[in-house]
Amino acid sequence: MQPRSAAKLSVVPGRIIFMEIWILVLGLMIGLALGAVLGGLWVRARSVETVAAGMVDQAEVMQGLDRLSDQMQHLDRERARWQGQFETEVGRLQSETRSLSTALRKPQVRGRWGEMHLRRAVELAGLVDKCDFSEQVQLEDGRLRPDLVVHLSGGKELVVDSKVPLDAYLDAAAADNEDDYRTHLRRHTAQLRTHVDQLASKAYWRFLEESPEFVVLFVPAESFLSAALETEPGLIEYAGERRVVLASPTTLIALLRTVAHGWSHEALAEQAREIHRLGRDLHQRLATMSAHLDGIGRSLNTAVTRYNQAIGSLDNRVLVAARRFNELSVTDDELETPRPVEIRAVERLSSVREDDRRAAENDGVPGPTVGSDTQAAYERS
Repeated sequence: MQPRSAAKLSVVPGRIIFMEIWILVLGLMIGLALGAVLGGLWVRARSVETVAAGMVDQAEVMQGLDRLSDQMQHLDRERARWQGQFETEVGRLQSETRSLSTALRKPQVRGRWGEMHLRRAVELAGLVDKCDFSEQVQLEDGRLRPDLVVHLSGGKELVVDSKVPLDAYLDAAAADNEDDYRTHLRRHTAQLRTHVDQLASKAYWRFLEESPEFVVLFVPAESFLSAALETEPGLIEYAGERRVVLASPTTLIALLRTVAHGWSHEALAEQAREIHRLGRDLHQRLATMSAHLDGIGRSLNTAVTRYNQAIGSLDNRVLVAARRFNELSVTDDELETPRPVEIRAVERLSSVREDDRRAAENDGVPGPTVGSDTQAAYERS
């Protein structure tokens, strides 16, 4: 009997646990359902707000894209306009370059162009026309005419001649391949070497009395000379052996600035010589004036001595007899003796010169000595 009752008791608790689990699961399911419903409602409400905000942002983005599109179209129009102007300017520049290249192939135009650059370099160096340099000076009865003669300090003169070897250089610049470029550069170097030989053969320095025995060959562009030196590095030595100095604008300006600096020193030296001459003349005139003053001092001393002697004679010989009229009661007026001069002019002059001498000694300069001669003359008198 007891085992059956125990079995009944064991079944009832198991059912109770099962029911509790089922109730718990059911509660969880209901909670999940409610959470899902609430979450859906929240998501739907949030989606509406997000969509509304997104629509606002999309409108702003579309407006920004429209403005960007307008700006891009404006930039495209401006770029097209600028490109058209640029192409026009490039075309004009190419046309002018071709015209200049064609003109510079003419010897006369090329020569005037070189002379213009030469004058510009001289002016940049600070030299003045007709004063520091002369253009187109005729030598040897007009047979020789250098482009420029620079007047150096000390009466010397320097000859500068402009040469523009441009034909081969322009051909090299227009070459399509490296071989043609090198060929034209070699021809350019040969042309410059020919100018060196021609200029050396003229020997301008022989027709100028005070000229250094060399002449300056001016090449009006740095690239002309550098291209020749690139092909023949020994070209400068070649020209130097023939008493020709190759000079680009930079080199010539430096050379002429040295000349201008020499002229400034020459002007300072001339001023110093003029100051020396004026000082010497002033010293001589001061010496003459000092001698005159010394003579005046001696004359004043003599006059004072004669004056005092006249007063002594007047007092001893004339006034003695005249005073007897008072004794005879002829007159009551007293005759006063004139006062002699107590300070001699030579003493005053000596004291002044003594003060000058002391002041000069304080300055380290010897003082005057004329006063001592005057004093000796006074003592002799």
